Amino acid sequence: MSAPFSAETADNLEDIEKQFAVKAVMQAETYWGLLEKIPGSKLKLTQHDDEIFETLLTDFPEFKDPAVAARVDESQMKSVAGKAKWRTFCEKFDEIEDYNFGTLLRVNANDEYSQDGTIFVVRIQFYAIEIARNRYGLNDWAAKK
Repeated sequence: MSAPFSAETADNLEDIEKQFAVKAVMQAETYWGLLEKIPGSKLKLTQHDDEIFETLLTDFPEFKDPAVAARVDESQMKSVAGKAKWRTFCEKFDEIEDYNFGTLLRVNANDEYSQDGTIFVVRIQFYAIEIARNRYGLNDWAAKK
């Protein structure tokens, strides 16, 4: 019988990390391709967009300001308090497929994906922030290029 698996003590296997990275990059490329073709304000990312957006605004009222959605503060998101607050938010959406899967997020809605302008978040954080950006029209510029 094998020992129980513990994520806290497991070694990161290089091949598994590469697979996650490849999937995250593919998702980012797919999303960017959509933004280049369709204004973000016309996109629906999930069947739960309304619930995700409403919960984001309730749990993080600062996102009522489009400027907060436009530029993500990674240090605030990943601080001890930020992680706790986001964890509570994320767990509300555990029924959404891959809600906690690693995903790339642009730090600034005015920029394309880039090595320096991208952070790693879980999928539900990506959905929440990108849904807000789309509802505020912050991603529409990509389709106008």
